Amino acid sequence: MLHDPSHHTMPPVAQEIILKEKDKEVLRKLGARIAEISSLPIHKEKAVLWTKLNDLDSARPMVWINEIPWHEMNVNDELTLQCEHEWARNLEDTLRKTIYQWNHMPGDMIVNPYIECPLVIHSTDFGIKEEVDVIKTDEANGIYSRHFKIQIKEPEDIEKIKLPKITHNKEATEYAYKAMCDIFEGIIPVKKAGQTHIWFTPWDYLIRWWGVQEAMMDLVMRPNMVHDAVEKMVDAWMVELDQFVEQNLLSLDCNNTRIGSGGYGYISSLPGKDYDPDYVKPHNMWGCSNAQIFSEVSPEMHWEFAIEHDMRWLSRWGHTYYGCCEPLDRKMDLLRKIPNLRKLSVSPWCNIDRIIEEVQTDYVMSRKVNPAIFIENNWSLKQAEKEIREFMDRTERKCHVELIMKDISTVNYHPERLWEWEKIAMRIAEEYSN
Repeated sequence: MLHDPSHHTMPPVAQEIILKEKDKEVLRKLGARIAEISSLPIHKEKAVLWTKLNDLDSARPMVWINEIPWHEMNVNDELTLQCEHEWARNLEDTLRKTIYQWNHMPGDMIVNPYIECPLVIHSTDFGIKEEVDVIKTDEANGIYSRHFKIQIKEPEDIEKIKLPKITHNKEATEYAYKAMCDIFEGIIPVKKAGQTHIWFTPWDYLIRWWGVQEAMMDLVMRPNMVHDAVEKMVDAWMVELDQFVEQNLLSLDCNNTRIGSGGYGYISSLPGKDYDPDYVKPHNMWGCSNAQIFSEVSPEMHWEFAIEHDMRWLSRWGHTYYGCCEPLDRKMDLLRKIPNLRKLSVSPWCNIDRIIEEVQTDYVMSRKVNPAIFIENNWSLKQAEKEIREFMDRTERKCHVELIMKDISTVNYHPERLWEWEKIAMRIAEEYSN
Protein backbone atom coordinates (compact mmCIF):
# COMPACT_ATOMS: atom_id res chain seq x y z
CA MET A 1 0.00 0.00 0.00
CA LEU A 2 1.47 3.31 -1.11
CA HIS A 3 -0.08 5.28 1.76
CA ASP A 4 -1.38 4.40 5.20
CA PRO A 5 -3.62 7.06 6.77
CA SER A 6 -2.74 5.86 10.28
CA HIS A 7 0.93 6.83 10.17
CA HIS A 8 3.73 8.38 8.17
CA THR A 9 6.22 5.86 6.85
CA MET A 10 9.79 6.70 7.80
CA PRO A 11 12.33 7.03 4.97
CA PRO A 12 14.12 3.70 4.47
CA VAL A 13 17.74 3.27 5.51
CA ALA A 14 20.07 1.55 3.07
CA GLN A 15 22.09 -1.16 4.75
CA GLU A 16 23.54 -4.46 3.69
CA ILE A 17 21.34 -7.46 4.46
CA ILE A 18 23.37 -10.12 6.21
CA LEU A 19 21.47 -13.29 7.04
CA LYS A 20 22.30 -16.36 9.04
CA GLU A 21 22.42 -19.60 7.09
CA LYS A 22 19.32 -20.78 8.95
CA ASP A 23 17.27 -17.87 7.61
CA LYS A 24 18.53 -18.47 4.10
CA GLU A 25 17.59 -22.13 4.27
CA VAL A 26 14.06 -21.32 5.45
CA LEU A 27 13.58 -18.91 2.55
CA ARG A 28 15.12 -21.31 0.02
CA LYS A 29 12.66 -24.04 0.94
CA LEU A 30 9.76 -21.65 0.57
CA GLY A 31 11.14 -20.33 -2.71
CA ALA A 32 11.44 -23.89 -4.01
CA ARG A 33 7.79 -24.49 -3.15
CA ILE A 34 6.77 -21.28 -4.96
CA ALA A 35 8.78 -22.43 -8.00
CA GLU A 36 7.03 -25.80 -7.89
CA ILE A 37 3.56 -24.25 -7.66
CA SER A 38 4.19 -21.64 -10.35
CA SER A 39 5.43 -24.26 -12.83
CA LEU A 40 1.98 -25.86 -12.99
CA PRO A 41 0.23 -25.31 -16.35
CA ILE A 42 -2.97 -24.23 -14.58
CA HIS A 43 -1.54 -20.72 -14.13
CA LYS A 44 -1.34 -20.08 -17.86
CA GLU A 45 -4.87 -21.41 -18.23
CA LYS A 46 -6.12 -19.11 -15.49
CA ALA A 47 -4.34 -16.13 -17.07
CA VAL A 48 -6.27 -16.78 -20.28
CA LEU A 49 -9.55 -16.90 -18.34
CA TRP A 50 -8.82 -13.64 -16.49
CA THR A 51 -7.90 -12.00 -19.80
CA LYS A 52 -11.13 -13.14 -21.41
CA LEU A 53 -13.11 -11.78 -18.46
CA ASN A 54 -11.54 -8.32 -18.64
CA ASP A 55 -11.81 -8.37 -22.44
CA LEU A 56 -15.60 -8.74 -21.94
CA ASP A 57 -15.46 -12.18 -23.53
CA SER A 58 -15.67 -14.22 -20.34
CA ALA A 59 -15.70 -18.02 -20.36
CA ARG A 60 -16.97 -18.23 -16.77
CA PRO A 61 -17.06 -16.22 -13.54
CA MET A 62 -13.66 -15.86 -11.87
CA VAL A 63 -13.08 -16.32 -8.15
CA TRP A 64 -10.62 -14.53 -5.90
CA ILE A 65 -10.13 -14.15 -2.14
CA ASN A 66 -8.38 -11.16 -0.56
CA GLU A 67 -8.12 -9.21 2.69
CA ILE A 68 -7.89 -12.35 4.78
CA PRO A 69 -7.83 -12.35 8.63
CA TRP A 70 -4.42 -13.99 8.70
CA HIS A 71 -4.25 -13.84 12.50
CA GLU A 72 -7.00 -16.49 12.56
CA MET A 73 -5.71 -18.71 9.77
CA ASN A 74 -2.65 -20.52 11.14
CA VAL A 75 -3.01 -24.30 11.17
CA ASN A 76 -0.21 -26.82 11.73
CA ASP A 77 2.24 -23.89 11.98
CA GLU A 78 1.93 -23.22 8.24
CA LEU A 79 2.13 -19.49 8.92
CA THR A 80 4.55 -19.62 11.85
CA LEU A 81 7.65 -17.58 11.02
CA GLN A 82 11.03 -19.21 11.56
CA CYS A 83 13.46 -16.54 10.38
CA GLU A 84 15.19 -14.19 12.83
CA HIS A 85 16.20 -11.21 10.68
CA GLU A 86 13.35 -8.67 10.30
CA TRP A 87 13.80 -8.32 6.53
CA ALA A 88 13.84 -12.09 6.15
CA ARG A 89 10.72 -12.44 8.31
CA ASN A 90 8.80 -10.00 6.11
CA LEU A 91 9.76 -11.95 3.00
CA GLU A 92 9.00 -15.26 4.72
CA ASP A 93 5.56 -13.97 5.71
CA THR A 94 4.72 -13.12 2.10
CA LEU A 95 5.88 -16.50 0.81
CA ARG A 96 4.08 -18.47 3.51
CA LYS A 97 0.79 -16.67 2.90
CA THR A 98 1.05 -17.30 -0.85
CA ILE A 99 1.67 -21.00 -0.30
CA TYR A 100 -1.07 -21.23 2.33
CA GLN A 101 -3.66 -19.67 0.06
CA TRP A 102 -2.65 -21.94 -2.79
CA ASN A 103 -2.94 -25.00 -0.55
CA HIS A 104 -6.29 -24.18 1.03
CA MET A 105 -8.29 -21.57 -0.90
CA PRO A 106 -6.72 -20.75 -4.27
CA GLY A 107 -9.82 -19.89 -6.27
CA ASP A 108 -8.44 -18.51 -9.53
CA MET A 109 -5.23 -17.15 -8.01
CA ILE A 110 -2.08 -17.14 -10.12
CA VAL A 111 1.40 -17.64 -8.67
CA ASN A 112 4.30 -15.98 -10.49
CA PRO A 113 7.33 -18.02 -11.61
CA TYR A 114 9.59 -15.48 -9.92
CA ILE A 115 9.98 -13.64 -6.61
CA GLU A 116 9.38 -9.90 -6.69
CA CYS A 117 11.89 -7.51 -5.20
CA PRO A 118 9.97 -4.24 -4.69
CA LEU A 119 11.81 -1.03 -5.40
CA VAL A 120 12.37 0.79 -2.10
CA ILE A 121 10.14 3.79 -2.73
CA HIS A 122 9.15 6.36 -0.13
CA SER A 123 6.41 8.98 -0.18
CA THR A 124 6.19 11.87 2.28
CA ASP A 125 2.39 11.33 2.20
CA PHE A 126 -0.22 14.07 2.53
CA GLY A 127 0.91 15.99 5.57
CA ILE A 128 -1.89 14.79 7.88
CA LYS A 129 -2.27 11.44 9.57
CA GLU A 130 -5.42 10.28 11.26
CA GLU A 131 -5.86 10.83 14.99
CA VAL A 132 -8.26 8.29 16.45
CA ASP A 133 -9.72 6.71 19.53
CA VAL A 134 -10.02 2.95 19.01
CA ILE A 135 -12.05 0.11 20.46
CA LYS A 136 -10.84 -3.44 19.87
CA THR A 137 -12.65 -6.71 20.49
CA ASP A 138 -9.64 -8.80 19.41
CA GLU A 139 -6.13 -7.45 20.00
CA ALA A 140 -4.77 -9.67 17.23
CA ASN A 141 -7.16 -8.24 14.63
CA GLY A 142 -6.06 -5.21 12.64
CA ILE A 143 -9.70 -4.26 12.01
CA TYR A 144 -11.34 -2.30 14.82
CA SER A 145 -13.76 0.54 15.59
CA ARG A 146 -12.36 4.06 15.29
CA HIS A 147 -13.51 7.52 16.27
CA PHE A 148 -11.73 10.15 14.19
CA LYS A 149 -10.54 13.40 15.77
CA ILE A 150 -11.37 16.32 13.51
CA GLN A 151 -8.41 18.13 11.98
CA ILE A 152 -10.10 19.96 9.10
CA LYS A 153 -12.67 22.36 10.56
CA GLU A 154 -12.21 25.58 8.59
CA PRO A 155 -11.18 26.41 5.00
CA GLU A 156 -7.68 27.38 6.11
CA ASP A 157 -7.19 23.86 7.47
CA ILE A 158 -7.08 22.55 3.91
CA GLU A 159 -3.55 23.92 3.78
CA LYS A 160 -2.58 21.12 6.17
CA ILE A 161 -2.79 18.81 3.14
CA LYS A 162 0.66 18.74 1.57
CA LEU A 163 1.94 17.66 -1.83
CA PRO A 164 3.97 14.48 -1.44
CA LYS A 165 7.52 13.91 -2.55
CA ILE A 166 8.63 10.56 -3.96
CA THR A 167 12.14 9.16 -3.59
CA HIS A 168 13.65 5.89 -4.68
CA ASN A 169 16.41 4.61 -2.41
CA LYS A 170 18.39 2.84 -5.09
CA GLU A 171 21.04 1.64 -2.66
CA ALA A 172 18.44 -0.03 -0.43
CA THR A 173 16.83 -1.64 -3.48
CA GLU A 174 20.17 -3.06 -4.59
CA TYR A 175 20.90 -4.47 -1.13
CA ALA A 176 17.54 -6.27 -1.13
CA TYR A 177 17.94 -7.48 -4.71
CA LYS A 178 21.43 -8.80 -4.04
CA ALA A 179 20.26 -10.65 -0.93
CA MET A 180 17.31 -12.21 -2.77
CA CYS A 181 19.43 -13.26 -5.74
CA ASP A 182 21.86 -14.94 -3.35
CA ILE A 183 19.08 -16.76 -1.51
CA PHE A 184 17.12 -17.97 -4.54
CA GLU A 185 20.00 -18.62 -6.99
CA GLY A 186 19.26 -21.76 -8.96
CA ILE A 187 15.80 -22.03 -7.36
CA ILE A 188 13.61 -19.26 -8.77
CA PRO A 189 14.35 -15.96 -10.55
CA VAL A 190 14.15 -12.59 -8.77
CA LYS A 191 12.54 -9.62 -10.51
CA LYS A 192 12.56 -5.96 -9.50
CA ALA A 193 9.09 -4.42 -9.33
CA GLY A 194 8.16 -0.75 -9.15
CA GLN A 195 4.87 0.84 -8.17
CA THR A 196 2.00 -1.03 -9.77
CA HIS A 197 -1.67 -0.30 -9.17
CA ILE A 198 -2.33 2.86 -7.12
CA TRP A 199 -5.32 2.97 -4.76
CA PHE A 200 -6.71 6.43 -5.47
CA THR A 201 -9.48 7.32 -3.02
CA PRO A 202 -9.58 10.96 -1.86
CA TRP A 203 -12.69 10.55 0.26
CA ASP A 204 -11.29 7.62 2.25
CA TYR A 205 -8.69 10.08 3.51
CA LEU A 206 -10.78 13.20 3.87
CA ILE A 207 -13.31 11.66 6.24
CA ARG A 208 -10.48 10.59 8.54
CA TRP A 209 -9.43 14.21 8.94
CA TRP A 210 -12.82 15.89 8.54
CA GLY A 211 -15.22 13.55 10.33
CA VAL A 212 -17.95 11.58 8.58
CA GLN A 213 -20.98 13.55 9.77
CA GLU A 214 -19.15 16.86 9.47
CA ALA A 215 -18.03 16.18 5.90
CA MET A 216 -21.51 15.08 4.81
CA MET A 217 -23.09 18.18 6.35
CA ASP A 218 -20.56 20.41 4.60
CA LEU A 219 -21.62 19.05 1.22
CA VAL A 220 -24.68 21.22 1.80
CA MET A 221 -23.48 23.88 4.23
CA ARG A 222 -20.02 24.65 2.81
CA PRO A 223 -19.81 23.15 -0.69
CA ASN A 224 -17.00 25.45 -1.85
CA MET A 225 -14.82 24.30 1.01
CA VAL A 226 -15.50 20.68 0.10
CA HIS A 227 -14.60 21.29 -3.55
CA ASP A 228 -11.35 22.95 -2.51
CA ALA A 229 -10.42 20.02 -0.26
CA VAL A 230 -11.13 17.37 -2.89
CA GLU A 231 -9.19 19.31 -5.50
CA LYS A 232 -6.23 19.56 -3.14
CA MET A 233 -6.29 15.79 -2.68
CA VAL A 234 -6.44 15.20 -6.43
CA ASP A 235 -3.56 17.67 -6.87
CA ALA A 236 -1.54 15.68 -4.32
CA TRP A 237 -2.04 12.38 -6.09
CA MET A 238 -1.37 13.91 -9.50
CA VAL A 239 1.89 15.49 -8.34
CA GLU A 240 2.91 12.15 -6.86
CA LEU A 241 2.08 10.28 -10.07
CA ASP A 242 4.10 12.77 -12.09
CA GLN A 243 7.10 11.94 -9.92
CA PHE A 244 6.61 8.21 -10.47
CA VAL A 245 6.64 8.88 -14.21
CA GLU A 246 9.63 11.23 -14.09
CA GLN A 247 11.68 8.76 -12.05
CA ASN A 248 10.54 5.75 -14.11
CA LEU A 249 9.21 3.90 -11.07
CA LEU A 250 5.99 2.40 -12.48
CA SER A 251 5.49 -1.29 -13.33
CA LEU A 252 2.74 -2.97 -15.31
CA ASP A 253 -0.41 -4.20 -13.57
CA CYS A 254 -2.07 -6.03 -16.49
CA ASN A 255 -1.15 -9.27 -14.77
CA ASN A 256 -1.97 -10.90 -11.42
CA THR A 257 -2.04 -7.51 -9.72
CA ARG A 258 -5.19 -6.58 -7.82
CA ILE A 259 -7.13 -3.83 -9.58
CA GLY A 260 -9.23 -1.47 -7.48
CA SER A 261 -11.17 -3.52 -4.95
CA GLY A 262 -11.58 -6.38 -7.40
CA GLY A 263 -9.56 -9.13 -9.04
CA TYR A 264 -6.64 -9.37 -11.43
CA GLY A 265 -5.72 -6.95 -14.20
CA TYR A 266 -5.01 -9.34 -17.10
CA ILE A 267 -6.35 -7.75 -20.30
CA SER A 268 -5.26 -7.95 -23.94
CA SER A 269 -5.51 -4.19 -24.61
CA LEU A 270 -2.80 -3.32 -22.06
CA PRO A 271 -0.03 -2.27 -22.04
CA GLY A 272 -1.15 -1.09 -25.48
CA LYS A 273 0.63 -0.08 -28.65
CA ASP A 274 2.29 3.01 -27.18
CA TYR A 275 4.44 0.99 -24.79
CA ASP A 276 8.12 1.03 -23.94
CA PRO A 277 9.00 -1.97 -21.73
CA ASP A 278 11.81 0.07 -20.21
CA TYR A 279 9.56 3.01 -19.33
CA VAL A 280 6.04 2.20 -18.15
CA LYS A 281 3.55 5.08 -18.29
CA PRO A 282 0.07 5.48 -16.75
CA HIS A 283 -1.66 4.89 -20.08
CA ASN A 284 -0.15 1.38 -20.04
CA MET A 285 -1.86 0.65 -16.72
CA TRP A 286 -5.12 0.51 -14.76
CA GLY A 287 -6.51 3.39 -12.72
CA CYS A 288 -9.27 3.36 -10.11
CA SER A 289 -11.29 5.43 -7.68
CA ASN A 290 -14.22 5.20 -5.28
CA ALA A 291 -16.19 7.25 -2.76
CA GLN A 292 -17.35 4.70 -0.22
CA ILE A 293 -18.71 7.31 2.15
CA PHE A 294 -21.13 8.43 -0.59
CA SER A 295 -23.34 5.35 -0.25
CA GLU A 296 -26.41 7.45 0.65
CA VAL A 297 -25.46 10.57 -1.28
CA SER A 298 -27.58 11.45 -4.31
CA PRO A 299 -26.24 10.72 -7.80
CA GLU A 300 -25.99 14.46 -8.47
CA MET A 301 -23.86 15.08 -5.38
CA HIS A 302 -21.80 11.95 -5.99
CA TRP A 303 -20.89 13.36 -9.39
CA GLU A 304 -20.28 16.92 -8.20
CA PHE A 305 -18.16 16.14 -5.14
CA ALA A 306 -16.40 12.96 -6.23
CA ILE A 307 -16.42 11.60 -9.78
CA GLU A 308 -16.14 14.96 -11.55
CA HIS A 309 -13.01 15.70 -9.52
CA ASP A 310 -11.67 12.18 -10.13
CA MET A 311 -11.77 12.65 -13.90
CA ARG A 312 -8.39 14.37 -13.93
CA TRP A 313 -6.90 11.22 -12.45
CA LEU A 314 -8.97 8.58 -14.22
CA SER A 315 -8.34 10.04 -17.69
CA ARG A 316 -4.61 9.28 -17.39
CA TRP A 317 -4.97 5.49 -17.39
CA GLY A 318 -5.49 2.86 -20.05
CA HIS A 319 -8.46 1.30 -18.26
CA THR A 320 -10.23 2.14 -15.02
CA TYR A 321 -12.08 0.46 -12.15
CA TYR A 322 -14.64 2.22 -10.00
CA GLY A 323 -16.16 1.54 -6.61
CA CYS A 324 -15.76 -0.46 -3.44
CA CYS A 325 -18.43 -0.81 -0.74
CA GLU A 326 -20.76 1.93 -1.97
CA PRO A 327 -23.86 0.69 -3.87
CA LEU A 328 -23.72 1.92 -7.46
CA ASP A 329 -26.95 0.53 -8.88
CA ARG A 330 -28.57 4.00 -9.06
CA LYS A 331 -25.46 5.70 -10.43
CA MET A 332 -24.60 3.93 -13.67
CA ASP A 333 -25.38 7.05 -15.72
CA LEU A 334 -22.49 8.72 -13.89
CA LEU A 335 -20.10 5.82 -14.25
CA ARG A 336 -20.62 5.69 -18.00
CA LYS A 337 -18.98 9.12 -18.17
CA ILE A 338 -15.68 7.68 -16.89
CA PRO A 339 -13.21 7.21 -19.75
CA ASN A 340 -12.05 3.64 -20.32
CA LEU A 341 -14.14 2.26 -17.45
CA ARG A 342 -13.92 -1.53 -17.65
CA LYS A 343 -14.70 -2.88 -14.17
CA LEU A 344 -17.01 -1.73 -11.38
CA SER A 345 -17.74 -2.87 -7.86
CA VAL A 346 -21.05 -4.58 -7.13
CA SER A 347 -21.20 -4.46 -3.35
CA PRO A 348 -23.51 -6.53 -1.12
CA TRP A 349 -25.65 -3.40 -0.71
CA CYS A 350 -26.52 -3.08 -4.40
CA ASN A 351 -29.98 -3.84 -5.68
CA ILE A 352 -29.08 -6.97 -7.63
CA ASP A 353 -31.77 -6.77 -10.31
CA ARG A 354 -31.17 -3.08 -10.93
CA ILE A 355 -27.37 -3.30 -11.26
CA ILE A 356 -27.57 -6.30 -13.59
CA GLU A 357 -30.13 -4.51 -15.76
CA GLU A 358 -28.04 -1.34 -15.81
CA VAL A 359 -24.70 -3.02 -16.60
CA GLN A 360 -25.71 -5.93 -18.85
CA THR A 361 -22.51 -6.93 -20.72
CA ASP A 362 -20.93 -3.48 -20.91
CA TYR A 363 -18.53 -3.89 -17.97
CA VAL A 364 -17.05 -6.49 -15.65
CA MET A 365 -19.09 -6.72 -12.47
CA SER A 366 -16.83 -7.24 -9.47
CA ARG A 367 -19.37 -8.95 -7.25
CA LYS A 368 -18.46 -8.66 -3.56
CA VAL A 369 -19.98 -11.55 -1.65
CA ASN A 370 -20.92 -10.53 1.90
CA PRO A 371 -18.23 -11.75 4.35
CA ALA A 372 -20.70 -11.53 7.25
CA ILE A 373 -21.58 -15.18 6.61
CA PHE A 374 -18.36 -16.21 8.38
CA ILE A 375 -19.33 -14.51 11.63
CA GLU A 376 -22.35 -16.68 12.38
CA ASN A 377 -21.89 -19.32 15.06
CA ASN A 378 -23.80 -21.78 12.89
CA TRP A 379 -21.75 -21.66 9.72
CA SER A 380 -24.01 -22.74 6.87
CA LEU A 381 -22.70 -24.12 3.60
CA LYS A 382 -26.21 -23.90 2.18
CA GLN A 383 -26.46 -20.18 3.00
CA ALA A 384 -23.02 -19.53 1.49
CA GLU A 385 -24.09 -21.27 -1.72
CA LYS A 386 -27.46 -19.51 -1.75
CA GLU A 387 -25.86 -16.05 -1.64
CA ILE A 388 -23.61 -16.79 -4.62
CA ARG A 389 -26.37 -18.42 -6.66
CA GLU A 390 -28.83 -15.62 -5.93
CA PHE A 391 -26.63 -13.27 -7.91
CA MET A 392 -25.43 -15.66 -10.61
CA ASP A 393 -28.93 -16.94 -11.41
CA ARG A 394 -30.12 -13.41 -12.09
CA THR A 395 -27.32 -12.74 -14.56
CA GLU A 396 -28.82 -15.45 -16.77
CA ARG A 397 -25.27 -16.33 -17.90
CA LYS A 398 -25.05 -13.08 -19.86
CA CYS A 399 -22.83 -10.93 -17.64
CA HIS A 400 -19.10 -10.76 -17.05
CA VAL A 401 -18.57 -11.50 -13.35
CA GLU A 402 -15.74 -11.90 -10.88
CA LEU A 403 -16.75 -13.27 -7.47
CA ILE A 404 -14.63 -11.50 -4.87
CA MET A 405 -14.50 -12.44 -1.19
CA LYS A 406 -12.82 -9.61 0.68
CA ASP A 407 -13.10 -7.44 3.80
CA ILE A 408 -13.06 -10.59 5.90
CA SER A 409 -12.82 -9.22 9.44
CA THR A 410 -13.13 -12.64 11.05
CA VAL A 411 -13.94 -16.29 10.42
CA ASN A 412 -14.49 -16.82 14.15
CA TYR A 413 -11.14 -18.63 14.23
CA HIS A 414 -12.46 -21.30 11.88
CA PRO A 415 -10.21 -21.01 8.82
CA GLU A 416 -11.86 -24.05 7.28
CA ARG A 417 -14.93 -21.91 6.65
CA LEU A 418 -13.03 -19.87 4.10
CA TRP A 419 -11.63 -23.04 2.52
CA GLU A 420 -15.15 -24.40 2.19
CA TRP A 421 -16.44 -21.15 0.70
CA GLU A 422 -13.74 -21.28 -1.96
CA LYS A 423 -14.78 -24.79 -3.01
CA ILE A 424 -18.42 -23.73 -3.25
CA ALA A 425 -17.57 -20.63 -5.29
CA MET A 426 -15.35 -22.57 -7.69
CA ARG A 427 -17.97 -25.27 -8.19
CA ILE A 428 -20.62 -22.68 -9.02
CA ALA A 429 -18.22 -20.79 -11.31
CA GLU A 430 -17.57 -23.98 -13.29
CA GLU A 431 -21.33 -24.58 -13.55
CA TYR A 432 -21.67 -21.18 -15.19
CA SER A 433 -19.05 -21.84 -17.86
CA ASN A 434 -20.15 -20.78 -21.31
